[in-house]
Amino acid sequence: MHVFHIFRRSVIAKTFKTFFRLCLIYTVLVVACVNSVSAIQEQDSTKGPNSKVKFLVNADLFSNYIWRGTKYGDGPSVQPSVKLQPGGLTLGVWGSFDTSGYMETDPYISYNFPFGLSLGATDYYYPFLEGSFFSDSANAYEINLGYAFKGLNLSANYIINEASVAGSSGNDLYFQAVYTFKDFNAGIGAGNGWHTHDAQFNVCYVAFGV
Repeated sequence: MHVFHIFRRSVIAKTFKTFFRLCLIYTVLVVACVNSVSAIQEQDSTKGPNSKVKFLVNADLFSNYIWRGTKYGDGPSVQPSVKLQPGGLTLGVWGSFDTSGYMETDPYISYNFPFGLSLGATDYYYPFLEGSFFSDSANAYEINLGYAFKGLNLSANYIINEASVAGSSGNDLYFQAVYTFKDFNAGIGAGNGWHTHDAQFNVCYVAFGV
């Protein structure tokens, strides 16, 4: 039974890895022709606003990179992102790079439903560590579930594989709740595995923002 469970998780992880690679290739191909797609859609006045394809490029600068309560790297961090949004579907790549040599590149896919639910998956990959993008040990695959209602945002996340280079244990869980008030927001998160220093489930993220 235990052997079957490990085998099943390994098969799922390999399936997700292949899926992410295909999505990354698809994103590059679609981005290459997004200008043509946008031009065609602008000429078609019969289509509604939800049919338009959005292509967004962004870059943020932070004094430090802190993710789910843990600091990664050292010093100022530049975090670029590229995403393609045809309707409720989002295909994108997000990254974080700093002067200490820390590098992270995360391709992801998600779908947002009109009633606030979102489903997605993320591949956490760290180019500065040993192991290429095509190495099983260098990629941690996570399934994401979210729900937004007015000012409340809830998320549940599950990492399906053990990746020695990336640092995931497999079966890693993380839950987060953030509420946005008029002038500020507050959030709390809890997890286990690579989210806490002892791998036990505990609160690891508390934040207030304006």
